[in-house]
Amino acid sequence: MIIGILTIEIIIPASGSLKEKRFVLNSIRDRIKNKFNVAFAEIEYLDKWQRSRIGIVTLGNEYGFVEKSLRKVFSALDNSSDFEIIKYEFEYV
Repeated sequence: MIIGILTIEIIIPASGSLKEKRFVLNSIRDRIKNKFNVAFAEIEYLDKWQRSRIGIVTLGNEYGFVEKSLRKVFSALDNSSDFEIIKYEFEYV
């Protein structure tokens, strides 16, 4: 079994409160969970208004399938205008 982890650090420039940040994160979560079979969690900067680090995880029997799935998720998020990706990392276990 292969576990794929995508960690993305984002800036949400339009966010002026934690409520606005949660709205953007919930939108991200709903968008990718409805389209892809992945798990999503905010893992760092929980108390910052305009910054977040999110973790996206999927698993499968083949490395190629897991990698392709996470690359598709990243591509879907990279085209968003609600936030800016400042750092990302793919990891496979």
